[in-house]
Formats: sequence, structure tokens, C-alpha cells
Amino acid sequence: MQFLFASAAPTQVRLTARIVNQDDTPDDLDAAVIDGAKAARFIGRAGQVFEHFAMDDGALVRLGLAGAGEVEAEARAANVEKAGGALAAKYVASGETDMILDLGRADLSGEEAARAMLGLRLRSWRYDALRTKLSTEKKVSLETVHVVNAPEGTQAAWESASAIAEGVEFTKRLTTLPANILYPESFVALCEEAFEGTGAEITVLDEPAMEALGMGALLGVGQGSRRESRLLAIRWNGGKGGERPTAVVGKGVTFDTGGISLKPPPGMEDMKWDMGGAGAVAGGMLALVKRKAKANVVAVMGLVENMPDGNAQRPGDIVTTMSGQTVEVLNTDAEGRLVLCDALHWAQETFSPARIVDFATLTGAMIIALGHEHGGLFANDDDLADQLIKAGRATGDTLWRMPIGPAYDKLIDSPIADIKNVGPRPAGSITAAQFLGRFIQKDTPWAHCDIAGTVWSDKPGPTHEKGATGWGARLIDRMISDNFEQ
Repeated sequence: MQFLFASAAPTQVRLTARIVNQDDTPDDLDAAVIDGAKAARFIGRAGQVFEHFAMDDGALVRLGLAGAGEVEAEARAANVEKAGGALAAKYVASGETDMILDLGRADLSGEEAARAMLGLRLRSWRYDALRTKLSTEKKVSLETVHVVNAPEGTQAAWESASAIAEGVEFTKRLTTLPANILYPESFVALCEEAFEGTGAEITVLDEPAMEALGMGALLGVGQGSRRESRLLAIRWNGGKGGERPTAVVGKGVTFDTGGISLKPPPGMEDMKWDMGGAGAVAGGMLALVKRKAKANVVAVMGLVENMPDGNAQRPGDIVTTMSGQTVEVLNTDAEGRLVLCDALHWAQETFSPARIVDFATLTGAMIIALGHEHGGLFANDDDLADQLIKAGRATGDTLWRMPIGPAYDKLIDSPIADIKNVGPRPAGSITAAQFLGRFIQKDTPWAHCDIAGTVWSDKPGPTHEKGATGWGARLIDRMISDNFEQ
């Protein structure tokens, strides 16, 4: 979708959309519009939409009003974004190719206006490339948005917001693709294409390279698949020379059958999005790079496919991680922590990060605890936890902090190895985080985000269609921009 800033509304476009405040009907509207809105009980509540049709000199014109809620609302920016998303949901497949977006009627700042545009763009994203048949009324038609009456600062704010949108869209695309198209090698190829010419440095480790480094945990997960595993690192040096980077690490299980500990068939198709952590990291990194963030950041993604063939890892196997610690694999469906422990150790050894945050669709227990409204946050550092929570509130990628601590260690102690990869049924998400914590080097600030319930949705949301949500990409960008840019 293309956004064009214009000094005046193009006369040939018949669809005009306005963002309006709650209980504030613009006084320049026709009485028919005002009365119609009142009859439809439109009051400008955040995300509420009203549409009016009229004839103008013999031509049909359409007017859409989207509510931004109350001007003084604490969630003003989110509400404005919701208004933009509501317009997208209404008009992306409306048959209109062009829309005039009037931003001059809601007392918006430049940042808020850009948030409205961001909501419109994000909610418009769909992936129809694999469809061969789609009814006309369901096809995306909206191509160009002509922005008029933009407040001062909107264009500058949109430059950054559009880069963020590109990152979120990349996350959505990766999460949406099926496992016969997206697997470790093709994930790498898509990232290489997306980051080409940006100045980011890309490093790829194949299986022999990882074997030489002793990554027995990550390689053990992928040994039952015909698809080779990969470790992907993307580095952006936009900050001060010599300053230690922030590391973001993602779990990238491109399909998870559970391995020998096979998952039940119903719903297994959803496991194409078990790479959602790596998808969030890739998209967040793309947003940072595209807007030339003034920070040093490195993204590391462990990419595997977990399959149950004759060479697959067995329950009871013991693997040696890159850190030298041994792990008793009691359940091959607790594979994400095996991928992450080697990726986390390699990231610390290679880049000596100042702090490290990992993202993973790690446990079903997280969905039981928090549903689909929040990601779970586990951290050994209060400042880092607070930074992530604040960034989540600002972007809508919200986190809820959960406990970790030595009291949980005994639950994952193994009788014959250093650690076992699952604990008992209680505290399942906590013991998974506790497992990862054993691979964090002393005094390194670390946070773990369990996002199993947030990367995919069975219903549309304010900034996403049913399916991939893009969750995490904006969180990463905001956490960096708020705390670690120069």
C-alpha cells in the first residue's frame, strides 16, 4: 500500500475517510451525515466506523468516519491507531483503489497521525499469494492512500513508522508461510533478500560449523529432519563504535511435530508458526535497520525442523550443549529450549552483548496462564524487565512478568546429566525459563519472552487479520529506541 502526502484532496477519488474524536461531529458535514451517524449510534468511540453514501454532481461519493475516542484518553495513541486499522478493515477490499485520509479533524500530533497511518497499513496486510481462486468481493483493492491535512511532523514520523510497518509485515509473512515453503534454509534466504543493501552484516552457520562448535542440543532437535538446521545472525552497527550490542535471540522451529514425543494430530498444522520467536526477531531487526537506528544490535536465530524419522532424537537421550552442560532429553516436544540454549551461548561467546532478550513460542503452559492477551516475561534484571514492559504497553505487544529463581532449579535437575529438558506439570513455563537461565553467563542482564499465545490469532485484531499478528517486532524496535539509541 502506498501513502502519498497531498496539499489538497484529489478530485478524482470518491472515497474520503476522516478520523474524528468521540462526541465531536465535525460541523462542516452535511446534515444527512450527522443525522445518519446519530441514527447509527456512531459517537466516535475508538475503532468505531460509520459510512455515508451520497451523490455529488451525478457521481457517487463515499465518506467514512473512524472514531479515535476521547482526546484526553490515556491510550490516545493506541486508539488513533485502532481508528486507522478500522478504516483498513472496512475499505481494504471495498472495491476502491484510492482513499483520501483526512487527518485534520481530530487534533492529532504528528506522531499520532503517523500512528493512524500505521494502523491502516498494518491492518491492510494480507497474504493471498498462494490462492488461485478468490471471489472478487474478497480481493484487496485499496492501493493508494492520499493523506491530507496532516499535522506538522507527520511526514517525519511516518518515515520511522513505515520502517516499523515493513518489519511487522516481514514477521507476519514469515509466520504465515507453510513449512513446505519456510524451512531453515529458505528462512535464511528470505532474510538475506530482505536485508540486502541495508548495511546489516549476516552470518550463517551450517550443520558442520555448528557441530564443530559443539551445538549438540540444537543439532539434536533437527537430526530427524531432511531439512538441515541453520544458525542465522544479523548484526547492525548503528551506535557508538566499540559499544557492546543488545542481543535478541529467537526460537525458529519452522515446523514442530513434537518429534518422537509426537503431538496429537488435531491442530498440529498450527505448528508452522513455532518459528514465531525468530520471526519477531527478524522483523524487529528489519525495522531497526530500515530506519537506521542509532544503536548496536545483533539478532540470532536458531532454525530447525523437529521431525520423527528413524534418525530422530529419542526420549532419554543425553546431549552436550555448546556450553559444555549436558541435557537429558525426557520429552522431544520440549525442543525450543534445546535450540535456544545453544543459540544463547553462541550469541554471548561471539558478540559479548551488554544484555540479551530471547523470544520464543516456548510453552503451551504460557497460554494456559495468560491466554492470548499477553506474552510471558521472565527476567534476571529488573531494569531490563521494566524496559520491555514499558515498550509493550506503548506498542500493544504487552508482557506480564512471571517469577523465576533458585527455588525452581530442583524441578529440572537430572539424576544422570546436568539438567533435564522438562520438569513436572506444575510451573511449566517457569521451569522452561529456568532451563534457559542456566545458559546465561554471570551478570549478563537477560529476559525471556514466552510468546506462545500471541503470534497467531483465530480472529482479527486492531492491526492484524485472522492469522499472523506480527507480535514482537514492534516491541523490539521500541525497547531499543526508548533505551539504547544514542
